[in-house]
Amino acid sequence: MTNWRRRALLILMDIVGLNAAVVLGLAIRFEGAIPAQYLVHLARVAVPYTFAALIVFHLLGQYQTLFRYASVDEVWRVVEGVTTTTLIFIVMIYLTGTGFPRSVFILNWVLGVVMLGGVRLWERLSRSLLPASLRRLLLPHTARLQIAAADTPMRNVLIVGAGDAGAMVVRELLRHPEMGRHPVGFLDDDPRKRHLTIRGVPVRGARRDLRRVITEVSVQEVLLAIPSAPVSVVREVVQECRALNLHTLILPGVYELIDQKVTVNHIREVQIEDLIGRQPVRLDMAEIAQYLRGQRVLVTGAGGSIGSELCRQVARFEPAELILLGHGENSIFETALDLQHRYPDLHHHVVVGDIRDRRKVDRVFDEYKPTVVFHAAAHKHVPLMEDQPDEAVKTNIFGTQNVAEAAKRHGAHRFVMISTDKAVNPTSVMGATKRVAEMIVQSLNASGPGPDGAGSTKFCAVRFGNVLGSRGSVVPVFKQQIARGGPVTVTDPEMQRYFMTIPEAVQLVIQAGAMGQGGEVFVLDMGEPIRIVDLARNLIQLSGFEPDVDIPIVFTGVRPGEKLFEEILTAEEGTDATRHQRIYVARTHVVPLKELERTLDELEHVVFAGLPGSIMKSLRQIIPRYGQTARALDSGETSGLETAERQKPPAYIHPVEEAAEMAPALPAR
Repeated sequence: MTNWRRRALLILMDIVGLNAAVVLGLAIRFEGAIPAQYLVHLARVAVPYTFAALIVFHLLGQYQTLFRYASVDEVWRVVEGVTTTTLIFIVMIYLTGTGFPRSVFILNWVLGVVMLGGVRLWERLSRSLLPASLRRLLLPHTARLQIAAADTPMRNVLIVGAGDAGAMVVRELLRHPEMGRHPVGFLDDDPRKRHLTIRGVPVRGARRDLRRVITEVSVQEVLLAIPSAPVSVVREVVQECRALNLHTLILPGVYELIDQKVTVNHIREVQIEDLIGRQPVRLDMAEIAQYLRGQRVLVTGAGGSIGSELCRQVARFEPAELILLGHGENSIFETALDLQHRYPDLHHHVVVGDIRDRRKVDRVFDEYKPTVVFHAAAHKHVPLMEDQPDEAVKTNIFGTQNVAEAAKRHGAHRFVMISTDKAVNPTSVMGATKRVAEMIVQSLNASGPGPDGAGSTKFCAVRFGNVLGSRGSVVPVFKQQIARGGPVTVTDPEMQRYFMTIPEAVQLVIQAGAMGQGGEVFVLDMGEPIRIVDLARNLIQLSGFEPDVDIPIVFTGVRPGEKLFEEILTAEEGTDATRHQRIYVARTHVVPLKELERTLDELEHVVFAGLPGSIMKSLRQIIPRYGQTARALDSGETSGLETAERQKPPAYIHPVEEAAEMAPALPAR
């Protein structure tokens, strides 16, 4: 049956039901002998009453709902509609000059809810209450859908997690038999749920009973439906399913389900991000909304992995305007297109421009007057920047300076810079330039407002490690190598990195921006470092291959500028806790703005003069840690470094006692 025919049938049923409810109400009230005057008055109002009722139901969206998906929500809308139409009926009756007994109105309301609600639940209830032969006779279009679903090969699914998410998964699978998945049971460690049924699906045991259950019930797939599950649970389930040759599916983590309900579209294959995740991010939504809602928000690097996710998440908090600034026209176009699809009411602007162009940056601030700035634009590839230090300096240092100074000059309220763990004790040009960018942000914040009171921008930086799945990161490279049949290349067996997923990193960045009072370098809790070779092995196994059997792993040696272990803090910095359990503040030294500007003037001169040797020298003068490490690398004296690098990295951040601060050495003046 086509949609318009189904809608016409529903309207016809509503017309009959609304008027039948009134007549039956009168018949019940007067025990079948309805006085003639009531029928006369009813005839006078029947047409306008019916017309008004249909308008009410149309406005409530009653004729846009498919019968087969009718639920309690639709019934509640029927109650709203019948209540409104009953009030309209009462007004019309009294306008005729004759009153009906009050009991008639009550009976009319009850019968209207029963009749109109029954029509909407009929198709759904018929599936479980009517015999198949009668169902085919009364609902031929439903029968065709079920025949089509029957033609789809069904796979029995065992669901791990009998909580809210698991119940929603069962509901979705039962709603969509065309997916070919039939829920046959739950596993849950809560003993109170044993032997219960959820939407007709029994809880068959705990997670430890997986082997027993699959011998009792034919199971082809296991679906992990615990969005808040710690990574240890995910790993355990995936490894056991792999050993039992069972296909594993998963619901994404809670950081991917913010403000969303579980649907069939969320059910997906297990990804590498699921095996290295941490505890879910808990956001203070009210605090974030307070500083983003109704604001003009600028995101630089909006076409990049972090920048585009920032745009998507900021858009959820209803900014007045969102300005996307990016250098690559294709990537920023894709971000804008995605935003237009997800948030059609969002008022956004796309600006193609380079943050190294000071005049263009100033024009952007002058035209759009952003009040909140997220600065994500940067060069990030360590080996490439080692070969081209001038490009790293121009973008990461002077590009940041352009955007930060424009924010201060034009009175932006907040400026949040995306930094990196490579800025700590930097051994690479990329890390050194990001550390200088942090210093610029802190110095501008410490300089205070100008003499006219303008420029009271709150500056902060947020420092975190590698982001899984970002462009050019290790995971996409490994996937390409696996797709080619290998080998997968890893620089060193002991190479370790801190990892985050893009959504959780961005959520913490936005939360840090809400907490910033000015001058902080926030440090995100990255969990435990992960060996890159273990990451490669997990990814090979997720792709259906055996490491070193189907796909070889080859070690290629550490590249220039790389460390075996990344750090989040120097030994001299230490951290202070914040009110968020996964965000800390590094105690860094702030260089006076005038001193820093003199140094940057020298650096700018040698960069644009094309003197790479002088660039390195200038960076070493600004950041002594980089200078010490770089000189050791240049002279080949790396034995001590290698020994230190191969030592186990210190335990991750905890609030510590006050530590001595080391000021960066600046050129004598």
